[in-house]
Formats: sequence, C-alpha cells, structure tokens
Amino acid sequence: MPQFGLISHARSTRRRVPLGVAAAVNPGRRCQPDPEGGSPVPAATLRQLLEAGVHFGHQTSRWNPKMRDYIFTSRDRVHIIDLAKTQAMLDEACDYVRELVSGGQKVLFVGTKKQAQDAIVEACARTGQPYVVHRWMGGMLTNFSVIQRQLKRLTELRSMNERGDFERMSGKEANANKDDLERLERSFAGMVEMKRLPGALFVIDCKKERLAVNEANKLGIPIVAVVDTNCDPDLIQHVVPGNDDAIRSCRLMVNAISDAILEGQRLLSERELRERAETEAAAARAALAESESADVAEPESPPPAAGAKEPASTEAPAVTPTVAAATAPAPAATEES
Repeated sequence: MPQFGLISHARSTRRRVPLGVAAAVNPGRRCQPDPEGGSPVPAATLRQLLEAGVHFGHQTSRWNPKMRDYIFTSRDRVHIIDLAKTQAMLDEACDYVRELVSGGQKVLFVGTKKQAQDAIVEACARTGQPYVVHRWMGGMLTNFSVIQRQLKRLTELRSMNERGDFERMSGKEANANKDDLERLERSFAGMVEMKRLPGALFVIDCKKERLAVNEANKLGIPIVAVVDTNCDPDLIQHVVPGNDDAIRSCRLMVNAISDAILEGQRLLSERELRERAETEAAAARAALAESESADVAEPESPPPAAGAKEPASTEAPAVTPTVAAATAPAPAATEES
C-alpha cells in the first residue's frame, strides 16, 4: 500500500481501538493538550511513525497470534503494524509516564540490543533516569539489596580512581581493582544513582528482555514496552505496538518517552515550589499571629467612678500610747508587812 494510503487508513481508524487494547493501556487522558488551546498534541505524528519504519513487523511465519489486533495487513510475507493504534497507545504510554514521574517516581530504561543502546544512553543523560544497555543480570530487581552493594562498590572504586589511589597500590592489586571497576561500569553504570526500585520499566524488545519483564511482573512493577509482532503483549501493562529492530524506530520511541519524563519532572518541580511557598506563607502567618498576641497588654482594672465612696477598711484601728495607758487596769494594792 502506498505511504499516503496507509496514512489515510490510519486516520480513518484512529478511534477504532479494540476493547482488549484499551484495557491494556492507562485509562487517563490521551496526550498533552495544546498550550494554545487547540486539539491534543500527539507524541508522534503518523508521518513521523511511517518515516521511522515503526509499521514494519516481523515475517508472518514468526508472528505471535496475540498481536493480531495490532496488525493492519501483511506485505511480502511481512506484517504491517496499524500505525493508528501505535499512535494512540504511544500517547497513552506517554501520559502514564508523565503522571508517574510527576509523582516523584523513576523509570528504568532497558534495551540491551545494539539498535537501542545509543538512544537510551542519550535519553537517560538528558532526563537523569537509570538504564541497562548491556546484559541484564538476574536479580537486578528481585535481589536489589545485593545489587545495591555492587552499586556502592562501584561508587567507591570510582572515588579511588579519581584520587589516584590505584597508583599507590601494588601492580597486582591495582590491576584487580581496575578490572573490577571496568566490570561494574559495564554492568551497573546506568543504575549507580538508583537508590530504590523504579516506578516503571520502559523496555525495547520485551522478548529479548524477558528476564527483566519477568522480574518486573513478579514485583508488580508496571512495564511500558515497544512490542513487535513476535512478542506476547499479555506480559506488558502499557503496550506500544511497533518495530523494535530499526534504529530510527527505537530512537523515536525512546525520545517520545523521554519527552514525557521531562514534562513530568517540570510538573513535579512546579508542585514542589508551590507547596514550599504555601508552607512558608503558612509559617509566616502563624509567626505574625503569635507576635501580635504577645504585644497585646493585659487589661488594667478601671478607676473608681466620681463621687463613689472608698470601701471601708477591714483592718482594726491603730491604738495610741495615751489611750492605751488610760484604758489599762490599775495594779492591785499589796499588804504592808
């Protein structure tokens, strides 16, 4: 089918997403509203998806029947993915990621295939998210306490190398530490800042990354993934049907998710600033009220009214010495001997 014919079909079927597909994605708003008040802005246009080759699936002999709802047609024994559904579900995935990051969560990018490595490293450097682009080691999620010790060791070796400690060691010890540093850098360089389990995973090629998918599902961590026609969509909570083998397709998907992360980080910063300002304003109001209450003097007793008699004293009147002598009894007379 010609390119423009495929675009026309995608536009005409944009809202016809099966119920099974709708249940697999976040039920929130589709995509970011236009700041100028127009219609929602999609994460990627149909033309961008088409030019990146997102619509090319695998050979028809290698397909997974569970992907039937996402396939538009086949051509030359290759399945063609319905870009209308890809666009709608990419928007849903971006909305989910945006809301997740705006709540303070992290997204772990996973893509160990060569086509996705560079795009993921660049996107995570831009957004500050953790990533794995080399071999996924078993237990990276389910045995995270052990992984944390490896991350701590990597941080220590980096510090030792920066201080020049390796130069002061014996040759054997220095070489052992350098080899250890190289191994840890290769396996955990993208996770060194990850202090806790991520809020979600973003996966390129969920079939190749089945270990990561299984661990995330075991822990109940949601997964956003680019799902090709040879994959099982039932393992993914937020499906984005698309080509996971082409470099341009992988880069487009990674950039769309990273843009949503940046928007979520902006919303998080704005909310934190607003909450901080509200807290400071409340503290200032409380301090002002306390200061005003302390400045108010206690009320004095009112002066006596004009012409009013002073109350009689309850104390006994003082007795003068003269009066005391006159009123004292005479001493009794004594008999003469």
